[in-house]
Amino acid sequence: MEIMDSAAPTHVAHRDNHTHRDVNGGWLRPAVFGAMDGLVSNLALMTGVAGGSVAPGTIVLTGLAGLAAGAFSMAAGEYTSVASQRELVQAELDVERAELRAHPKDELDELAALYVSRGVEPELARQVAEQLSRDPEQALEIHAREELGIDPSDLPSPAVAAISSFGSFALGAILPVLPYLLGATALWPAVLLALVGLFACGAVVARVTARSWWFSGLRQLALGGAAAGVTYILGTLFGTAIG
Repeated sequence: MEIMDSAAPTHVAHRDNHTHRDVNGGWLRPAVFGAMDGLVSNLALMTGVAGGSVAPGTIVLTGLAGLAAGAFSMAAGEYTSVASQRELVQAELDVERAELRAHPKDELDELAALYVSRGVEPELARQVAEQLSRDPEQALEIHAREELGIDPSDLPSPAVAAISSFGSFALGAILPVLPYLLGATALWPAVLLALVGLFACGAVVARVTARSWWFSGLRQLALGGAAAGVTYILGTLFGTAIG
């Protein structure tokens, strides 16, 4: 009878196929969606103004103003949101740290009971909880993960979130402005470049979803195109009414 070696290396087929998508999105998701937001909002803003039959210079100024306003707004909002979330997490960690110092036995019992509820034998659960609780910082990390669902060593940075949001939004928002900055006087080059950018962003998003790249690309192109079309019609109507 052949005895399996527990130290044997993982089978090649299993190792090669046992990979998963980045379900949290990592940096890719917020960066791509920030660029999409900049693209759609600035394209819609510029087409709405263009619908009012204004001069190209006015459209360029509108696009640049939309880029600056949107990027700073995104950065400020993201900074405040992440900073507030981080402060809340730190406050909860302080509570947990105080509990570990004041009631170490109760916290150990709590951790052991948690492992028991997940199917570990009571005696083994107790041993695991005792071993993990020897190091106060490790105990804090384990309790934070199990009770709060957070990793104390991997908290997001408000500054990084703000800078990345600013950059990704500005990158998307500059696309519809770019043809005008390069000498275009008509709206269609800006719309065409923006739609290509929307398709590209949608295709990249497929990396963190189960959809095909062409489906995601076409979906984003359709949504962005619809937004631009509606705002152009509204701009035309409002321009006529005001004029």
